[in-house]
Amino acid sequence: MSAPSKAMAAVLERLASEDAGIGDPTLMSVQHARALAELTNMRWNVELPEMAEARTVIHAGMPGRWVVPKNDRGTEAILHVHGGGWALCSVSTHEGAARRIAEACACPVLTFDYRLAPENPYPVGLSDVLSAWRARDHSRRWSIGGDSAGANLALAAMLALNDQQEELPAAGLLFYGVYGADFESDSYLRNADGPGLTCAKMKRYWDWYAPQAKRGISTVAPLLATDEQLAALPTLYLNAAELDPLLSDTELLVARLHALGRKDIYDFVPGVVHGFMQMGLALPEARNAFIRAGEVFRKITA
Repeated sequence: MSAPSKAMAAVLERLASEDAGIGDPTLMSVQHARALAELTNMRWNVELPEMAEARTVIHAGMPGRWVVPKNDRGTEAILHVHGGGWALCSVSTHEGAARRIAEACACPVLTFDYRLAPENPYPVGLSDVLSAWRARDHSRRWSIGGDSAGANLALAAMLALNDQQEELPAAGLLFYGVYGADFESDSYLRNADGPGLTCAKMKRYWDWYAPQAKRGISTVAPLLATDEQLAALPTLYLNAAELDPLLSDTELLVARLHALGRKDIYDFVPGVVHGFMQMGLALPEARNAFIRAGEVFRKITA
């Protein structure tokens, strides 16, 4: 297995010290796991980029955050779906990510608290994403994005919108997403024990979100989408982390997209773990990933 970059190794050493004895959130009660996710993500949500506007909203009946960067172009907006294994995290844990995306993409970002598994398994979270999309303000052109399980929900939403012949986003921004449930893929085997996300944790997240009987549906596992469904998607930007059990998910998806002759842009980020973009305060690779996503987004939506 490849080694973490120097900066990533330093962050992992810090996390090992700060989080010593905390344990695996997927083996706790979901309430304790969520509280832990809120607390441990506080360290990444300080010294945030200053926005022209940052306020709490109710969007489609859900609590949300609307952040507008000082360099807002005035024409675009992004609906961002936070990650957390479909079960953890919130607009609070992803405030820093939302602001960095807004600043990099030069447009507002809307995040929201969709209902979480296991109390609300598939398709509840996806239904909430679709509701958030349908409630958007049509004064701007909207794109959609997400990280990890949020990337799964964002891509699933695009597939569902296409199937229902509804308006699609202008673009999709998908960061280290989970697109299938094949735990024998190259990256699952190579990174089974982490660092960070492990195969065992992903199995438990999947059990919370979608039982085996539902994992053959493309809006659960987008890698199962047909060529026709994938061909109809808007232009996508995707990235993936090297030291991530989910790497193969993105690689397989990108291979299918490129085989269709599409021009989607994919970045492989070496030496980093799953969720690395949450660590923008301490990790140069994370800061560079936001900058790169913004460059691609501005080009796609020019």
